[in-house]
Amino acid sequence: MSRQPLRASLPAQTGLLIPIKNAAVLNLKTAPTSPQLSLTQTRKPCPAIRAVSVDEIPPNALRRKRDSNWRGGFSVGVDLGLSRTGLALSKGFSVRPLTVLNLRGQKLEVKILEIAKQEEADEFIIGLPKSSDGKETPQSNKVRSVAGRLAATAAERGWRVYLQDENGTSIEAMDRMINMGLSRSDRQSKIDAYAAMMVLERYFSMSGEGIELVLPKNLDLQDRLRRGPPKDVDYFSEDDED
Repeated sequence: MSRQPLRASLPAQTGLLIPIKNAAVLNLKTAPTSPQLSLTQTRKPCPAIRAVSVDEIPPNALRRKRDSNWRGGFSVGVDLGLSRTGLALSKGFSVRPLTVLNLRGQKLEVKILEIAKQEEADEFIIGLPKSSDGKETPQSNKVRSVAGRLAATAAERGWRVYLQDENGTSIEAMDRMINMGLSRSDRQSKIDAYAAMMVLERYFSMSGEGIELVLPKNLDLQDRLRRGPPKDVDYFSEDDED
């Protein structure tokens, strides 16, 4: 009886490790029909969210400092209180108290936006409570919460919201009203609006230095802020740049 020579046979699939210079090790599997290259699957990296700074979306005071010929950009100063909110307005180099609102919550935010539209403003400077040593207070969190909601709505129109240290502005406001000769009753009813005016004056005196941009989380709204509000063709010439 003759014996058939033994033949070595390969299994259907054999795992081979093939080192590749300057690359990861690949696991190459040979199959009877076609070889398959198995690589460790990697997820596509998510697009990086680029940080947005005040330099990229500068406040009006900083724009004015950079370019003395820059025009436009009205500002609304906001002094948020527990029950009353004072507003002030800056048009050009003129800063004045505007009004006091006895509103809270969404009604307050809607009214602030309405007034800004009437006054053709494009930014809000909100006073942020801080102690004399620069630390934030319990009221700071409440102000940040309102500022965040206002920023999201304002960004839909390309309007910006910033936080400015307001420490001492109420005392400055009271001193200003006393020097102006306002009566006691007038001082009590207008103190919030004058405090908002002090916030604006401090903001402009510092040319926007140290101010904090309140940025919406929505990326589309951030893009709108970068583009800014639509230009008034009656105010800006075609040659004006952002």
